[in-house]
Amino acid sequence: MRSALYAFVEDLRAEGVAPVLDRVLGTYGCDTLTVAAAYHRARDVTPHGPARVTLRQDGVHFTPPADLFDGARLTPPVQPGADREPLRELRRATAERGAALHGWTVFLHNTTLGLAHPDVTQENCFGDRAAPADLCPAHPEVRAYAVSLARSVARLGVEAVVAESLHYGTFGHGYHHERSFVPLGPLEQFLLGLCFCPHCTRHAEAQGVDAAKARAVAVEATARVLDGSAPAPAGPGGLDELPEPIAAYARARHSTVTSLAGTVADAVAREGSELVFLDLTGAAKGYADGLPTDGLAAEDAWLIGVAPRAVGAVVPGYALLAYARDPARVGADTAAYRAALADTCALRTVLRPGAPDTGSAAALAEKTAAARAAGADAVDFYHYGLVPFPVLERIPAALDR
Repeated sequence: MRSALYAFVEDLRAEGVAPVLDRVLGTYGCDTLTVAAAYHRARDVTPHGPARVTLRQDGVHFTPPADLFDGARLTPPVQPGADREPLRELRRATAERGAALHGWTVFLHNTTLGLAHPDVTQENCFGDRAAPADLCPAHPEVRAYAVSLARSVARLGVEAVVAESLHYGTFGHGYHHERSFVPLGPLEQFLLGLCFCPHCTRHAEAQGVDAAKARAVAVEATARVLDGSAPAPAGPGGLDELPEPIAAYARARHSTVTSLAGTVADAVAREGSELVFLDLTGAAKGYADGLPTDGLAAEDAWLIGVAPRAVGAVVPGYALLAYARDPARVGADTAAYRAALADTCALRTVLRPGAPDTGSAAALAEKTAAARAAGADAVDFYHYGLVPFPVLERIPAALDR
């Protein structure tokens, strides 16, 4: 079975390209390295790095091509050391070993760009531009930026561009330090995460949706909680369980995301690579403890504007984050996506080999087997630099080496 291990450029820079590839491709038995070509702000515990706590910034690890970004208002910040072209060096090294290299690219989650250009970020029902990390996928300049960024990464010679955050953001993941002393329930959080910018409302109205009414319903439902009432007793439930103005507005987001994914996939293909659409729904459900609740990830992808069946029809690859302790849940999530996707769309299931999801090599092997049996074409592991070496050493047994 094909398998990739996710990594950061900083991991390779600190430990050396050859030693990392020796572990990833030799010791662990993966055939692909998925490296972050464009990433976002984060503070990470890095157990075997020279810095045991690593601060990351928004930006790309290459020089943005002039023909793609000259004159554009949205241009990616550039990471330190990008002028040394670490990804081209890595491309040569993986090619010499007969391994694949994927360019992991964070698209619309970029605090630096959002703070500099708040008009391209999501606008909530109250008119607040309070999610600077979330660029709106309906904004024409954001869509052009996504295409140029994808083409830039594809030009590095990677076999695939792994697209993270090529969809709407959510209220709960909009900034690095969040505070709320109001008991917002899942419904109110969803409503506050809906974007009502001019581009989104025009798109919805073109599909026959009463965007003004949807906005009014969202304001009314959230304002009552902000004014001191208790939150709704249940979450948003399924898409069809929402009040019709909201359901129709949320449904209209599907074509925004699907068309963007298709446009980016076509652009990547023209550069000689292919797109793997990374669906973050599973992470939203199980990130903290590996105990996802309620529906399967494929059933709840609409919360971020994703319709897996529609997206799977316009991209050649799709990846799900199966952040769950229970192998049965990993299998069920994988099977649900496999059933939704076109036969021509390759499915990759991403597992965490350590905490909080996985406590042993046997547990990782069981989850890998469950994903494989449920139809995954590849099982990938997250993440080389974020877990101790003994945890990474669980991977070979999981891959049956």
